Amino acid sequence: MNWYTITPLDVLLFRDAKPFTPGERAWASSTFPPNGHTIAGALRKLLGDKKDLQITGPFLCRDESLYFSRPIGFVGSIPLVPLAWDENSNLHQALWDKQQPCPLVKPSDCNKDHERKDAEIGNYKFREYLSFTTVQKYLHSGKINRSDWLTEDKTKTEIEPWLVETRSHNALQEGTRQVKDADGYFVENAIRLKEGWSLAIGLESTINQAIETPAIIQLGGEGHRAILQRVEVLDNQWQKLQELSKKNFTKGQENFKKGDKEHGKSIAYLVTPGVFERRDSKDNRLSICRAWPSEWKLAHAVNSNQTIGPLVSVSTASALPISCRIRDTKDEPGKSIPAPQVFAARPGSLYYLNQPAKLFQEDTETKVRVWQQLGYSELLWINFDSKSINKEAQP
Repeated sequence: MNWYTITPLDVLLFRDAKPFTPGERAWASSTFPPNGHTIAGALRKLLGDKKDLQITGPFLCRDESLYFSRPIGFVGSIPLVPLAWDENSNLHQALWDKQQPCPLVKPSDCNKDHERKDAEIGNYKFREYLSFTTVQKYLHSGKINRSDWLTEDKTKTEIEPWLVETRSHNALQEGTRQVKDADGYFVENAIRLKEGWSLAIGLESTINQAIETPAIIQLGGEGHRAILQRVEVLDNQWQKLQELSKKNFTKGQENFKKGDKEHGKSIAYLVTPGVFERRDSKDNRLSICRAWPSEWKLAHAVNSNQTIGPLVSVSTASALPISCRIRDTKDEPGKSIPAPQVFAARPGSLYYLNQPAKLFQEDTETKVRVWQQLGYSELLWINFDSKSINKEAQP
């Protein structure tokens, strides 16, 4: 993969998947960071509509370092673990719905002094985006140091490195100074990245020959301009994370096969929006919108007829609406029409498995592969070690 940064020259507009018509709804909602469909649309204008794209990201970038959405399975800087993985927890007597993933709890050996310090600081000072070096240590050791969560930046740029600017749009009645009754007023949010920040994307190396950088692209609603710049330093960063992830995946599988189930436990860290589709065995149709992959069956069964799988628990947040379009319609080739909205798992979601398991999307050439080619459902794998979960990670 060849990596590039996208630096806006102005504000950016990325409307969410909710239908919007001025007059019917006066507020146009927005979302950030942009999704893979938005990035692909901007690149196709630069490369030509017939170019096939293989995208990784987008991620945030600062000082030539990739930044990723924080793992959701933490309370402050304290990692949560599935109740089934903590034998000493005093919550094993609690009742929970076995048709759902196992509850997440604080480790039974949680450092009380650590917990007290987190409470004194407050969640507002914990980073929402973690740097490449922090994520690298997370993949290497399975832990994130408390110091890596905290930010001393008084401007809070590492909590939310962009500003939301609310802008109103008025249309006046002809010959008057009054706003039109119909379609005369609506409000939308514009995004302005803070100084020093940009977006970062990876493109398949074959595309690099067709791009002369720096280049100007039109990104998002109203085609605001941004600079596309090649940054070779990011190539090595992503490669290191991929190598660590694959090593952890292989190690977890091998340990589980050897019967070492304790060291087969793994965590899948979702770093881009997750669009998990499943195959219908009757007519081969594909269904979308799940918080976790359907092929990962739950590791606990309600009845004897239930298939046991690797998935123990899930840590996620509200679904992320994705708006996209259907291209190459039969009536007007080359045109596009709005497609049904899709709800993706939010980046930062964590999946706790008794053993690593691949997605069927990775081994097929069907429609699901198209979503992955646009950067969705990117997972990084971490080996889980219950004995050292509260120890500090080594550099």
